[in-house]
Amino acid sequence: MRRLAKIAAIAAGGAVLLGVAVATPVLAAGPPSGVANVGVGRGMAGNGMGSGCLGSIGGNAVVTPVQALTDAQRTALARNASEEKLAHDLYEQFAARYDTVVFDHIAAAESNHLNAIRTLLNRYGIADPTANTAAGKFTDAAVQTSYDQLLAKGNVSQQAALEVGRTVETTDIDMLRTSLSGLTATDVQRVYTHLLAASQNHLAAFEASLGR
Repeated sequence: MRRLAKIAAIAAGGAVLLGVAVATPVLAAGPPSGVANVGVGRGMAGNGMGSGCLGSIGGNAVVTPVQALTDAQRTALARNASEEKLAHDLYEQFAARYDTVVFDHIAAAESNHLNAIRTLLNRYGIADPTANTAAGKFTDAAVQTSYDQLLAKGNVSQQAALEVGRTVETTDIDMLRTSLSGLTATDVQRVYTHLLAASQNHLAAFEASLGR
């Protein structure tokens, strides 16, 4: 019943998390068919659980022309997609297991983060490693191993799951900072910069849930 109450609150358009009113992003069912506006989690009062706008990277807005990406940057873009899916799939599992709304909201944000990365993959003609993969399944063996290990750790207790969330967001922050280094494509820069801020806010939310 508590799980149903959480879902009902989210479906109604928001909830109060850590004392902050939160709006919920719309979950993405799969890769976008074209370029679209994408929402990401953005901080409110330092808690990192608000719903914000990534910025128009399509639709009626002026689309930034595709700019050159190195092979390493193309690989990084695909890897960031896998990392966003890993975060989403883990948080969905923990949301179903534990009575804490933090996982529900951040899972929804991660879905939108993945949608943003998929938009860029589509724009740059890069194969999406997350396309047509079931929850908890990854084409990269290293990512699959990481997911399996983190899931097992988080299934021990709610405290352990929150620790996993902190680990995942710390990894995302490091990966995004590395991905931004030397990057000149302004559309990719914009997405990475917003996702970096969102991950920092998600980390703060997990830290607050851990009482730190």
